[in-house]
Amino acid sequence: MNGKLNWSQVTVVLLCCATVISCFSDNNKRTTASSENYPAEPDYGDTTQWYITNRGAVADVFYIISTETGDYTLPSGDMCHYANTYNDSLRSLLLGEMMGVDKLVSGKLNFFSPYYRQCSLQTFQSDSLMAARMPLAVNDVQRAFKYYLAHKNNGRPFILAGFSQGAFIMLELLKEMDDDTYERMIAAYAIGITIGETGPHIVPAKCAYDTGVTICYNSVRDTTCTLHGWEKSSVAINPVNWRTDSTSALLITEPSPLLPSASQKKDTMIIHLDTATGLLIVEGFTAQDYMLPLIGVDGNYHSREIWLYRNQLRENMALRASMKMEHGFSTTEP
Repeated sequence: MNGKLNWSQVTVVLLCCATVISCFSDNNKRTTASSENYPAEPDYGDTTQWYITNRGAVADVFYIISTETGDYTLPSGDMCHYANTYNDSLRSLLLGEMMGVDKLVSGKLNFFSPYYRQCSLQTFQSDSLMAARMPLAVNDVQRAFKYYLAHKNNGRPFILAGFSQGAFIMLELLKEMDDDTYERMIAAYAIGITIGETGPHIVPAKCAYDTGVTICYNSVRDTTCTLHGWEKSSVAINPVNWRTDSTSALLITEPSPLLPSASQKKDTMIIHLDTATGLLIVEGFTAQDYMLPLIGVDGNYHSREIWLYRNQLRENMALRASMKMEHGFSTTEP
């Protein structure tokens, strides 16, 4: 599918995380919700349920988007808590993130991203709401990934990547992944979350070029600035120097995706990993537009997790893909 948004529109949407939508007009019969107010199930044999950039590369990125949906009112007056992947006005936010992330990190790799019935931002205000609603979103992406492997991947090595809600869902893909599929996985990028467990297919990255591993980081001003439930991670790496110890790295870049780069003064940031918590400590970040609605915490840089490290992510994905193609098996730090 080829969406048409100009780049300024994409950057406004990109990584703002969940603009809250209060209502929409229904002019498509596919948007009618069931009695449980579930939107229609995505059909992944339908090309409209994908954003794809096929660059003819030998490896893919399978990307699961973050939360771009808020609770909204249906024409019936009922409330819906899930994205409707067949409604253009709701899809535009999802498409914006897909296009933006593809532009920022894919480089020369192919990019596949499924639309899915993601949970609304309000869901994450409550553990009980998350437990009740996330299974629908997870099931959609599980079906999408199976369809991708069967019909779109053609046996190529692939990178899994997910941001925020998408990263949590990505972990579920890793947990259920069979060994043959895992052998083709270059790496998994769990961006902007914490991970409390490891397993056969959740293997912490140790350096810049190991494969079959999971990359995870969660950026904060200090360890008091975490979102609820994200206070500690057993999987963590610094995406600037690709170290798992507390060695600091220098990062100089524009702080915000919401303003033209040419109009911004670049921030000079010092980035290091707090090894006790697995949190990524960022010193020197100046932008004031990063606060998440509803669940945001001052000093938590969640909405900048891709933007700040975009160059490092793009280069690292290319490096790990080349290592996978060269060796065909997991590589480890010497």
